[in-house]
Amino acid sequence: MINLAHYDIIRSPVITEKATIAAEQNKVVFNVAITATKPEIKAAVEALFKVKVTAVNTLVRQGKVKRFRGFVGKRDDVKKAIVTLAEGHRIDVTTGL
Repeated sequence: MINLAHYDIIRSPVITEKATIAAEQNKVVFNVAITATKPEIKAAVEALFKVKVTAVNTLVRQGKVKRFRGFVGKRDDVKKAIVTLAEGHRIDVTTGL
């Protein structure tokens, strides 16, 4: 049975041109919880998608301060995980779970 905490760790896939190019090298990019660690991300991806993960790289994009109609606001910080899959394993992020 899948642990529901895995759905709290993996927020959404990143579907951009850069992420599509990385998919050719067997890498998948996800938005993850800001508090998620690399072992938690690895366990969540392996449990949800039934694949073997070889490496997890993370980065945190700091939110920008933006102005809209005279009001100052701040975008949220976003943590991304670049997950490298073992040879022969694939994740198609365009389809649902």
